[in-house]
Amino acid sequence: MAPPHRGTERTARKAVRTDRHPAAPRRRTLLAGAAALGALGAAGCSRVATASSTKGGDLLERLRAQGVVRLGIAGEIPFGYIDRNGDLTGEAPELAKAVFKRLGVDRVQPVPTEFGSLIPGLDSQQFDVVAAGMYVNKERCEQVLFADPDYQMLDAFVVRKGNPKGLRDYQDVVREKAKFATGTGYAEIQYAVDAGYKESDILIVPDQVAGLNAVEAGRVDVFAGTALTVREVVKKSAKAEATEAFAPRVDGKPHVDGGAFAFRKAETNLRDAFNAELRKLRKSGELFRILRPFGFTKAEMTDMTAKELCAQ
Repeated sequence: MAPPHRGTERTARKAVRTDRHPAAPRRRTLLAGAAALGALGAAGCSRVATASSTKGGDLLERLRAQGVVRLGIAGEIPFGYIDRNGDLTGEAPELAKAVFKRLGVDRVQPVPTEFGSLIPGLDSQQFDVVAAGMYVNKERCEQVLFADPDYQMLDAFVVRKGNPKGLRDYQDVVREKAKFATGTGYAEIQYAVDAGYKESDILIVPDQVAGLNAVEAGRVDVFAGTALTVREVVKKSAKAEATEAFAPRVDGKPHVDGGAFAFRKAETNLRDAFNAELRKLRKSGELFRILRPFGFTKAEMTDMTAKELCAQ
């Protein structure tokens, strides 16, 4: 998933301090199986039961009774999407299947929406949990209850082969007066602005594929995204490459984002039970085995907590 830039919603997966997105951290929106996504969205539009007044919430008990949990996803590869066969997949849905099965809930049902609509949709009972790799940040923590992060993420650039301008961080982009692009609502917008890049000069594109195309066509010198999405998108490119991952600077300090599941504020019982199973999966190595097929590396495993990130 990525944080978005202040005042905007980012599409997947990574939200900067405002966030992808507060709402969204930056996102890369690759929609696979759009027709299936639309059909599933229509099928999953009914509301979930309203929250109870039980201390800590009774959602977990209700989910166990009904045998299914509804996941809010944003149609973003690799975080949560419908594949070409019409099947729900992605790092967050696959992790959700593992965790909720251990919690006594056998089925997961996707409820597709825009990334920027995930938190409003959660609050309005459209689904039970956000499963979209959403970045944890202070602003979002005021709106939802986060599980501990299941991954951490650095940034990287798409540049032309050989990286002719030597662009390795946002300060390089400013110093070299490079033509800079990133995605709609991406946290990278604010990271570039914080480094001194003029926001009105940033080319905003829909996702990492459009960013790659812009670099290959010479319309920009660099596209910024998460290290994961950048390295995946350049794999088949003959004209572009990914830079080494790096930590953007926030308030002058290197910053590492973390993505997690989000729950309604009252559902502390469900969040705590989810965290307990997540810790077991992390300790056994199963968490990495679940995330690895989606391009995650051991460097993106983390023991950061939501409490830490909410305080930043």
